[in-house]
Amino acid sequence: MTPLPVVAAVIEDGAGRVLLARRPEHAHQGGLWEFPGGKMEAGEPLEAALARELEEELGIRPNDARPWVQVRHRYADKAVHLHFFRVGAFTGTPRGREGQTIAWHDTATLEPALFPAANRPVVNRLRLPDRYLVTPDPGPDQETFLTRLEAALAAGVSLVQLRAPGLAPAAYADLAAAVLPRVRAHGARLLLNADPGLARELGADGVHLNGTRLATHSARPLPDPFLVAASVHDAGQLARAEALGVDFVCLSPVLPTASHPEANPLGWDRFRDLAGSTPLPVYALGGLIPVHLPQAKIHGAQGIAAIRGLWEQSGGSRRQNRIISSLSKS
Repeated sequence: MTPLPVVAAVIEDGAGRVLLARRPEHAHQGGLWEFPGGKMEAGEPLEAALARELEEELGIRPNDARPWVQVRHRYADKAVHLHFFRVGAFTGTPRGREGQTIAWHDTATLEPALFPAANRPVVNRLRLPDRYLVTPDPGPDQETFLTRLEAALAAGVSLVQLRAPGLAPAAYADLAAAVLPRVRAHGARLLLNADPGLARELGADGVHLNGTRLATHSARPLPDPFLVAASVHDAGQLARAEALGVDFVCLSPVLPTASHPEANPLGWDRFRDLAGSTPLPVYALGGLIPVHLPQAKIHGAQGIAAIRGLWEQSGGSRRQNRIISSLSKS
């Protein structure tokens, strides 16, 4: 089945909203929301196809269209190859020139289930932050752990993975029950690095699959609107995560880490190659702190995931200053 080439525009208004169109009920994937765009004509350049489709559908001309991500998806009756652009400026006033409903939607409230399956990776890229906190071992002092967590949340962390491999399942469940209301109080989301059933039981926002769980699950372990993430280290695991239908992955280690000194780091070039091979949002993990964010994004990352770099606020700042100093001398 030859994929149908399609261009699509993520049109942004600068206030955290994107413009969406609703597919007619009689059309393929009818009734779902989608990013404006359409089929390319034979031999048509990508930018020309995008400009034509936006003029025909919305009556606008893009002034700032940047190639972003490509998604290949196979439905039961057709296959598509979507070329997504981010459009930050345009000329004209958008209107549904083909009778379709259009509306501006807040990216934070986008629901993947309301989009065609091929759009899901893009929806996830838009609604995920650029920092993902992985908690360190909580140790014996739970109150200190919770205080440090509160500090990280107050500093702006909005997505947290509760990772505590040293705890027995019952102790982990107790800790998760204590963590969840604190995360919610800051408007953040919590993923459990545990059996997916616990996320259902506690009402957490989702689950993060470690290597063992990624290898053993044969289907996505939680439905929408739960988030499902996974840890991956190579192309095989990345393909497995994609086939399972996860929402995003952490790819590691990018740089040398104190927690896994024996691991061979990927480096930024290999990270870019792997991240560019999948439509999934990919967080760079391993030896990273916030100062690495621009470099991570240049190499195709959604952002960074970190333990020490996002948990140890004062220590992370000192380390960041040392890195900034060394970069300025290079």
